Amino acid sequence: MPDSSQPRKILHIDMDCFYAAIEIRERPELAGKPVAVGGSSGRGVLTTCNYEARKYGCRSAMPAFKARALCPQLILLPVRFDLYRRESQRIREIFARYTDQIEPLSLDEAYLDVSHLDSEGASIAWDIREHIRTETGLTASAGIGPNKFLAKIASDWHKPDGQFEVCPGEVEAFLTDLPVEKIWGVGRRTASRLHEAGIKTCGTMRERSEVELVRRFGKFGRSLYRLCRGIDDRPVESHRERKSLGNERTFRENLTSVEEGLERLGPLLSELAEDYASRHRDRIIRECVVKVKFEDFQVTTTQRTSDRIDPDLMRELLAEGWSRGSGKSVRLLGVAVRFRDTDEAAEQLEMF
Repeated sequence: MPDSSQPRKILHIDMDCFYAAIEIRERPELAGKPVAVGGSSGRGVLTTCNYEARKYGCRSAMPAFKARALCPQLILLPVRFDLYRRESQRIREIFARYTDQIEPLSLDEAYLDVSHLDSEGASIAWDIREHIRTETGLTASAGIGPNKFLAKIASDWHKPDGQFEVCPGEVEAFLTDLPVEKIWGVGRRTASRLHEAGIKTCGTMRERSEVELVRRFGKFGRSLYRLCRGIDDRPVESHRERKSLGNERTFRENLTSVEEGLERLGPLLSELAEDYASRHRDRIIRECVVKVKFEDFQVTTTQRTSDRIDPDLMRELLAEGWSRGSGKSVRLLGVAVRFRDTDEAAEQLEMF
């Protein structure tokens, strides 16, 4: 375990255009061309795209038809999750050479706590990125900081294929002009409310008291007060037992009918089922969940007990959740399963 008396060295490693980069590596003739990965049907969306495609305005979660309109020469490839998971595992094996304190966030990004190593954080990050490049042919960007919040922000600073470090003595200066949109947990709605209050940067937020921020934003105001000062005590949780598994999609154009929602539900369920079968089949499912976010950002979730991923049940849950919107359009859908706790599952098995 890292020595708590020493300053923490946290890395955030983020693979560059991961899915698209793998596909281009597998097909070198695609290099330099705009490439995206995702559904190619009329209602399909992009999972990711490379920087050549982004120059035309393409981005993840964009409907495929809109991406093709922006970039007629876009090469749209189907998703191959098995391949991406294999590459992700290779990259995590590289991380494990340096630390066992690894917190994966997704297939293409993770936090690493390297506080116990004598080398500088920037040197460790550079070394990891070079191993990824030479062993997989892929590139990664890295952020280095004294906590997860700062490392995450720093990893976006010199993308792609770069890194940036926020040293402990540089935190205040680094955050002063940082837009509030960069703060963990601040979405468009919260950013709009902050702007209305005259708060556009972490520097201007530091001028407000914790009492005022809590009055305006509830419990999240306490987080804002700490984060705008670069305070984040969250540990890198390498052995956290996952309580649920799910995925969600935010749509560029809101869905206006439950029929549209049901069409979008299928790919979400397929991805969920594949992820469960390949990585979590040892966990016992206790509940199916559907999340619906409406045009006004109100969120509702519906859930029901189930021991499997049940498509028919998920459709019922979607219809139930959709009906709570009173005719409002929908901007996001999510599906998930919740797992039984390991101890709870063991007790249940002992009863048979």
